[in-house]
Amino acid sequence: MRAAYITELGGPDVVRYGELPPPRPGPHDVLVDVEVSAVNPVDCFVRSGAYRTPLPFPFVIGRDLAGTVAEAGPAGLGFRTGDRVWCNSLGHAGRQGTAAEQAVVPADRLYRLPDEVAAVDAVALAHAAATAHLALFTHGRLRAGETVAVLGAAGHVGSALVVMAARSGARVIAVAAARDETYVRLLGATEAVDYRSPEAGELIRAAAPDGVDVLVDTSGRNDLAATVELLADRGRIVVMSGLDTRPVLPVGALYTRDRSIRGFAISHADTVQLADAARHVNSLLAAGHLRPRSVEELPLSAADEAHHRMERERPAAKLVLRVRG
Repeated sequence: MRAAYITELGGPDVVRYGELPPPRPGPHDVLVDVEVSAVNPVDCFVRSGAYRTPLPFPFVIGRDLAGTVAEAGPAGLGFRTGDRVWCNSLGHAGRQGTAAEQAVVPADRLYRLPDEVAAVDAVALAHAAATAHLALFTHGRLRAGETVAVLGAAGHVGSALVVMAARSGARVIAVAAARDETYVRLLGATEAVDYRSPEAGELIRAAAPDGVDVLVDTSGRNDLAATVELLADRGRIVVMSGLDTRPVLPVGALYTRDRSIRGFAISHADTVQLADAARHVNSLLAAGHLRPRSVEELPLSAADEAHHRMERERPAAKLVLRVRG
């Protein structure tokens, strides 16, 4: 089968394209014909070794896929040949990735794709939307009526955070570039703050005089000295990006107001958490509430180019590798 893979850790130049033996499913696996595979920043971390995880070489890159069941395995696994499906948790922890014509997926990591949802839309949103769900509800413990501040609100994860928070009954303050104000308001934000404004902190504070209950910073800046002061009593910050940041931690402002900071990486989510996120994502996809803002498709043979671009320019469009169709 054709695949994009690596035989060693390193930069984008180590990504190869060629033939590998087709995978064979075990008794608890489903074999999937891959239609599309997404490219995420975390894929670059895995490829380079910045995110340490067991990798069997040759290692197929990629975490997310959408496709069709080729071989369903025992009836008890719940899938049939021809089912449209998606997955967002391959390509790490010893599991081969998705940038190939076929992938073996453990049945408890595979989800049905609603009939009305295009495969490319699902794969473009799979990682970001599941991340947003877990950040808000599992780690942020968001409840209806609370106030959420989303930093980086116009990005892939940020926009999903805005949609999910708003539709759960929370009030959303979106922090993004001024040019994205109309967009984040259409997603459901009540207030929009220009992150470039020198008064951004004051504007957030003015929009939430009693403080924000949950703050999620997708930008990776993690200025805790500033953001902790924006929290309400018992407010929560979810840290989910910024691998190399070393922020100052204002301890007094944390413990005297029962505030907390929670680190979160979707790679550590268990199958129960991932399935819960998938149910929510599927419902929003099927209803048309979640849509990718922009997608750029590349052929599977251009996987190395996609990784180069992800590291050089962090493209605004979601990069998706077209495997079939």
